[in-house]
Amino acid sequence: MHDVIVIGGGYAGMAAALQLLRARRRVLIMDAGLRRNRFSRASHGLLGQDGVDPAEIARTARRQLEAYPTLEWIDGEALGAAGGKDDFTVTTASGTSHRGRRLLFALGVSDELPAIEGLAERWGRSVFHCPYCDGYELARGRIGVIATGPMAVHQARMANEWGTVTLLTNGAFTPDEATRAELAAHAIALEETPLARLEGPLEGPAQVVLADGRRLDFAGLFTAPRNRPATPVAEGLGCALAETPFGTQIGTDETKETSVPSAFACGDAARAPHSLTLAIADGAWAGMQLHRSLVF
Repeated sequence: MHDVIVIGGGYAGMAAALQLLRARRRVLIMDAGLRRNRFSRASHGLLGQDGVDPAEIARTARRQLEAYPTLEWIDGEALGAAGGKDDFTVTTASGTSHRGRRLLFALGVSDELPAIEGLAERWGRSVFHCPYCDGYELARGRIGVIATGPMAVHQARMANEWGTVTLLTNGAFTPDEATRAELAAHAIALEETPLARLEGPLEGPAQVVLADGRRLDFAGLFTAPRNRPATPVAEGLGCALAETPFGTQIGTDETKETSVPSAFACGDAARAPHSLTLAIADGAWAGMQLHRSLVF
């Protein structure tokens, strides 16, 4: 019987586990090995790790956790969870079952990208979602924002801090007159012709080919994919989901506890907006709250 089973060994899950291990609690981490930022070559905006390969950040974190004797780590996918307070059972894809007094879902999210030829290959390389993470490297060049809905206007306004912006509506919405005036007031260009595909190198400048054959060159592109938890294991336990402007996430209270008592959730799957820094902070808070639930 473990004190806590953490499903997901990404940054949030490891940050939570660290707090628990330092309290000498027995922690099991199950990790499928699919970090959301696995496509990126460098992580930006994380204090002390700015510009470091995110895979190296994850490897270093795991090595540090493994120095604690009360950690068990399983490389494998969790398929299902059952039970309740003080007696949860998690089943893995390999058919093994593990028991824990508490559960923490640190599942990460899947990104539903716009269906544009050439975009998926460039995700995390020349197409991004967070200007705080990747805007600086675009050196105040031309930035394209590919709309996935009306919230793209907000994304374009934000990206305007990092370069000269063109909002590519791509049929996701039709700007009204007030929106057009707002964009013009902030010198944001508007392009309403649908996108045919993306061309150019996978990393570095990106070229947008429009449906009418025109080509637009950008230092980089931003878009806001719809998100949902990377696996349905929390939903299968009965955890309530919540809708946000970014998609679907696991609902939690201020202590990161879900609608299922003694099952907690943290990281991108349980908060918005998303960044590496925020995921780590959310995980650390969840770990402390999990510990408190075991004490009190």
